[in-house]
Formats: sequence, C-alpha cells, structure tokens
Amino acid sequence: MNAASDALVRLAGVTKTFGTTTALQDVSLEVSRGEIVVLLGLSGSGKSTLLRHLDGLELPTAGSVEVLGQQVPALKGRSLRTLRSRVGFIFQQFELVPSLTVLENVLTGSLSGVRGPRLGLWGYSKASKLTALEHLDRVGLLDRAYQRSDTLSGGQQQRVAIARALMQKPDILLADEPVASLDPESSDQVMALIREIAADEGLTVVCSLHQVDLAITWADRIVGLRHGEVVLDTPTTDLTKAEVMEIYGRVATSTAEIAAVAIELADATSQVSAS
Repeated sequence: MNAASDALVRLAGVTKTFGTTTALQDVSLEVSRGEIVVLLGLSGSGKSTLLRHLDGLELPTAGSVEVLGQQVPALKGRSLRTLRSRVGFIFQQFELVPSLTVLENVLTGSLSGVRGPRLGLWGYSKASKLTALEHLDRVGLLDRAYQRSDTLSGGQQQRVAIARALMQKPDILLADEPVASLDPESSDQVMALIREIAADEGLTVVCSLHQVDLAITWADRIVGLRHGEVVLDTPTTDLTKAEVMEIYGRVATSTAEIAAVAIELADATSQVSAS
C-alpha cells in the first residue's frame, strides 16, 4: 500500500445505525491513490452502506469519513456537489434512463457542469458530445451511441454506466455490486474494463462484490465485512480462495446465516463453473 499521506479515503471508527440495527461497527479503513479495493461479505454485511458513506449518501452515526481530503459529513450544498462530481458511482441496476439514447445517458454524467435547460443533445456542448463518444469508444459501444439504452444487454448497459461515470472525470470510482445481475462472461468483461480504465486513468476504485474468484482476480486488496465489522483486510498477492472463504465460514453461526452463506456460495460457484 502507498504511504498514508497518499490515501484518498480515510474512515476512522465509523459506526452507522438505523434504529436498533447496526450496519457498520467501528470501521477504520484507508484506500490509497490508484488502489482497487474490493469489499466482500454476505448481503447485509455493510458493503453498500460503507460505499454510500464515501459520497455523502449516508452519514455516520459516529466516527469520521474523509474523502479527497474533505470531511464528508461536514459538506453541504455546493461543496457536497463538488465532491460528488469527483466521485463516480456505478450501480448494480445501471440506473440508466431507458427512453434516452446511449449517448444521452452518457452525457448525463456531465450535468454538474451544464448550465441552462437541457433539450436533448442540444443542451450539451460539442466538446461534451465528443468526449462522450470517446468514452463510448473506450467501452466498445461507439456503434450504439444513438440506440435506446433499454435495447441493450445487461453487460452493455453496465458499460454505458461506466462511460457515464467517466464523464465526471472522477478521482475515485465506486461500484456497488456492478456485476451482480450479469452472466459470468459479461461479469469478467466488465471487471476487466474497470481495472483497465483505472490503470490508464489513475483512478482509485472501491467496489463491492460477492464473487470471490472475481475479487481475487481483479482487486489489489480485499476487505471482508461481517455484521458491519472489518474481519479481513489484505492484499490479493498470494491470497488463496480458501483464505478468502473464511469471511463466509466465520459468519455462519446460525441456521439462517448458514443458509444465506450456502445461497451466496452456490451463486458464486455456478458463475465460475459457467465461465
């Protein structure tokens, strides 16, 4: 890992509660510039909640969240919007506008810099449209620029979402289960694309996954979560699948939890077998 002074993300003693439910418990974590960190854990382990703290979608009950040198909970209004413009977010369900073309969806990633009414493509500058087309070329979808986004496959839609995030010129890219709804081949392609772009652009990536093999293959570092607590934090170099599976093995302490583990592992195994 790089020196602590190069960390773009710092969480210190972060706890988040929703009523009587504790989603995060005393989480401390640093992510260095250029790192690709994958969050692993069962559904409900706190992965998405942690990600949402990094751009202010959630605020900690206790502890501090620092992103790009700023204390996120203290930001409001324009300062919060400025931070979010530097943090791209890729979602599991793509979050595209179905009725818009692929190009228009990508252009929405530049909305923070657009002034005045947006009347379709006419509301964006020529420079923005050229940049959007370049990003579509980068993700292999230039020939689909004027096609409705809801006519694309799931893997193609997620690539559009990546191009949209790149329109922000982000320093940090967050991805919340970006391949959970994709087939194994598409999943591998999307993760390979994220890693390639991160390397080329010097992006810092924090991504939640439930596929162990993908995490080991594409991450620089894995952070395992259990009941909102960090139970593993290690580089992937020489890391074995058996060691990572301990995240799931240790969590299985009740019949319900064992069943949840079995479902997630069966899903991960089937994806690996299909590939």
